[in-house]
This record gives sequence, structure tokens and C-alpha cells, in this order.
Amino acid sequence: MLYEVTDTAKVEDLFEGWQETLIYSCLQSVMGSIFVTDPEDPKSAMAYVGCFAFYAGKPDRELVKNKPDGFVIMVPQDQAWEVCIEECFPMAKKVERYAIKKDTQFDTDLLQNIVTGLPDGYRLKAIDEKIYDMCLEDPVMRDFVSSFESKDRFLEIGRGMVILKNDKIVAGASSYTRYREGIEIEVDTVESERRKGLATIVCAALILRCLEEGLYPSWDAQNMNSVHLAEKLGYEFDHAYTAYEVSGEDRTH
Repeated sequence: MLYEVTDTAKVEDLFEGWQETLIYSCLQSVMGSIFVTDPEDPKSAMAYVGCFAFYAGKPDRELVKNKPDGFVIMVPQDQAWEVCIEECFPMAKKVERYAIKKDTQFDTDLLQNIVTGLPDGYRLKAIDEKIYDMCLEDPVMRDFVSSFESKDRFLEIGRGMVILKNDKIVAGASSYTRYREGIEIEVDTVESERRKGLATIVCAALILRCLEEGLYPSWDAQNMNSVHLAEKLGYEFDHAYTAYEVSGEDRTH
């Protein structure tokens, strides 16, 4: 049986040294949840937010098998957890993701110059109540806001920018998640508008907004294209890591 942790101090040591802002969101009780199988003296834990589950401590099959509903990206702390996930979900897709350093010193002049490259016919806008609703209605843009429990919560702690063309969202960068010190960036562009530099522009705008508010805009890359985009904005690659994509239909072994 899984138990949700209310006192996250009990599991802080299990995640020690793991520089992942989605874990910070859970440990800081900003958003997301942490689950254990032993609520009194946990030796293992799963931090879950958005569609990501991070497994720490001693590998625990019960934690893995009782995954959250739907599609989940499982991130193991070490090789022992990798084995546990593969045993529980033999159909899981093993992927490589790319961590980006968390101490970037941004060149704001560079970012401002990028923003000024917005082509004619396009406009930048912060995600407000109206744009929030537009994001939820669009499967491409839904992840900009969907990790937050409500519109009010997003407008309170979330941050996001979009590019509009003919009053339709064609690109955006937003807080996939929020932790006390900053956000984790989610970025996407509609397929017909790609390779026009819009993702670079909207990310630069969001980063500048975060810096003005004293927030750190953290970046984690799904693929090398995302790494290259991050590097254009001043980020530095850190390391590759293993994750597992598990669909809602996968069954345990």
C-alpha cells in the first residue's frame, strides 16, 4: 500500500544530491506529491508531479507497480531502480534524457536581442486567464498549464509566454512546474510554425520575465534538439540520464 507523505523532511535524505527541480517542487510542497510504502520509517520514495515519477532510496517493487494512472515518465535514482522498473514494466520504453546545469548566468542583452527578432505578424503575450483557457483546449499547448491543480493556482505561481498569430497560439514557453526558487520550462511550437526561431524567441522572453522576478528558469531536455535550443539561450549541458516511458495500458510483469 502506498502512503502520501505529509512531512517531507522524512524523505529529504533519500533524494539528497539529486538536482532536479521537479523533486524540489514535491519536497517543498509547492506542487506534486511524494509516496512511500512505510510512512513511519521510509527507506524508499516516489516523487510525482506532472507526468514524472522519481524513485529514490532502496528499490521497492510496490512503489513502481502502483504507478500513477496514465502515461508516466519514470526516472530511477540508480541502476538498481532501473532493474526494478524493467522487471515491473518489461514493455516500458527506455529513453535517454539530458540534464542541463542549474547555475546558468544569463546574458540579458543576448536574450533581449533574440526577443526583438519576433517576425512581423506575430505577437508575444503572457499567459493570462484567456490564454490559459486557450492552452487547455489545444493538445499541443495543454502541458503549459495542465500540471497545476487549477487556473487560479497557475495564475498565482505559474509563469508563461506565448506567441500569437492571427489570435491563435503558435508557440509557447511556460512553467511545466514551479518550485520556490523558480520554474521548470516547457516549450513547444505548432508543427506548421517550426524552424522559424519562434521557440528561441518565446523562451528568451520567459527567461527574461523570470529573471526580473528573481526566479530561476530551469531546463531539462527530452532530446538533443532541446539541448541545442537551451545552448542558444546560454545554458550548458550537464549529463545524460536514463528514464522509462510507461503508458497507461502497460501491465506489470
